[in-house]
Amino acid sequence: MTNVQSLYDVIIVGGGHNGLVCANYLAKSGRKVLILEANESLGGAATTREFADNYSISGCAHWLFQLSPKVASDLGLAKHGLKLAARNLNSIALAEDGNHITMKGDGVEGGGLSEKDQHAYQRFNYQMLKFSKLLAVAFERRAPKLLDNNLTDRMTLAKLGLGMKMLGKENMRDLLRLALINIYDVMEENFDNELLKAAICVDGVMGSYMGPRSPNTVFGYLYRRLGDVYGFKGPAVVEGGMGALGNALATSAMDRGVDIQTKARVGKINLSLDKVTGVTLTTGEDFRAKIVVSNADPKSTLEKLVGFKNLETGVVRRVSNIRMRGSAAKLHLALNGMPNFGGLTESQKGQRLLIAPSMNYIEQAFNSAKYGEYSIAPVLDISIPSVHDPNLAPAGAHVLSAIVQYAPHDLKGGWDSAREPFKNLVIERINQYAPGIKEQIVQSELLTPEDLEGEFNMTGGHWHHGEISLDQIMMMRPFPGASQYATSVSGLFLCGAGAHPGGGVMGLAGKNAAKEIIKWGKAA
Repeated sequence: MTNVQSLYDVIIVGGGHNGLVCANYLAKSGRKVLILEANESLGGAATTREFADNYSISGCAHWLFQLSPKVASDLGLAKHGLKLAARNLNSIALAEDGNHITMKGDGVEGGGLSEKDQHAYQRFNYQMLKFSKLLAVAFERRAPKLLDNNLTDRMTLAKLGLGMKMLGKENMRDLLRLALINIYDVMEENFDNELLKAAICVDGVMGSYMGPRSPNTVFGYLYRRLGDVYGFKGPAVVEGGMGALGNALATSAMDRGVDIQTKARVGKINLSLDKVTGVTLTTGEDFRAKIVVSNADPKSTLEKLVGFKNLETGVVRRVSNIRMRGSAAKLHLALNGMPNFGGLTESQKGQRLLIAPSMNYIEQAFNSAKYGEYSIAPVLDISIPSVHDPNLAPAGAHVLSAIVQYAPHDLKGGWDSAREPFKNLVIERINQYAPGIKEQIVQSELLTPEDLEGEFNMTGGHWHHGEISLDQIMMMRPFPGASQYATSVSGLFLCGAGAHPGGGVMGLAGKNAAKEIIKWGKAA
């Protein structure tokens, strides 16, 4: 027998950071909101977990570099406990001979860089920041529809047009050209140093199913550089791990009267004809509301929770065609001491460390994924957060976290037999740059895209809930007909990374969705 609970104005499926942001803004507008989260902890992929005794790590996302300052200010996150253990960190491209390259702010140094490459980097950085500022204008509001005669959308398009005009003729021409080509060619046009070119490429492909020679990778780079627009001059480390962000958002939401239930997995979004009426948990409990907002990815929401049988054929086809093949794994190491990365000072070991010796190295790593195989020489984005936040590990000990690319979700032969060999391969690769680290390991853990899918409830293990590419952004995200957060089901909205503007710990999808839901509620 089902247990029908009290009526809410809005039910939010999933307590990831966008769901929490959306709940905050809806509660501020006077709505009675309930969040139902399947896991025990909140924050979604921005979570902290203990993976060994007294060793804690950020489970999926491990850098904060795109959080909207508007969201942070509106929701009073600092007041609710969000603290940064470090910010504006450098990115250091590691060389096996210790001749590393350091990218900090708008400058670059080391690695025997020529004066020509140093000046070229400053010019390149300045131009990319201009382009990212233009993206930020579009990302802070709903994606405009091109055919509807809507004043809000016309104003957005006008601002974008004005922003492009303000770039100047040469920059505007460059933007239109660069958006359509690959980052490999752009690097060849601008720089000579192979290590520098590869380090920049990493930000164009990280988290995607693309290599440096793939189209859309320049756009991926611009997307990642949005953090510069929001005041981040490099990655930040959250005190207490990324889960502290989810806790701050949850505390803020509860202060505004939001009800939150964890370990409450939604099994079905209930409909009456083509309108939502609430949700049913896998335990059989029913919760009623005229508005349901899903923080889950679009495929999970519409295929599993709504059911394709309740949707039109055209919508089913569009949902099925969303590209979201995860290709990044996560390695966690509990270490009994500081690893010995050659050529780095103690403070440099707390920066963002990259292993990607050349663009061809990255492309070859991607080639493996194309054939359903893991990379035998993977790309690594390494964090040692305990340098800045010693509470994450016992005294004198450290935790290391690495994003590992490429590791395809649908691995040929499956991950059961491949997990340990791949984990050992990745550790061996790190050991080439930090000799002796293998002997320092107390415990290790590898989360494959399959694990990320299971633990964080994201289809394909893709943390953006869909590829960030020109055919899956703005008015095309997640697909035409659902680009302004509302779906074809009356009262059902999307607020997660699969909606505009996309993934990354930004908060804008949740904020923008709330604004549209409030407008819809007034008009309904």
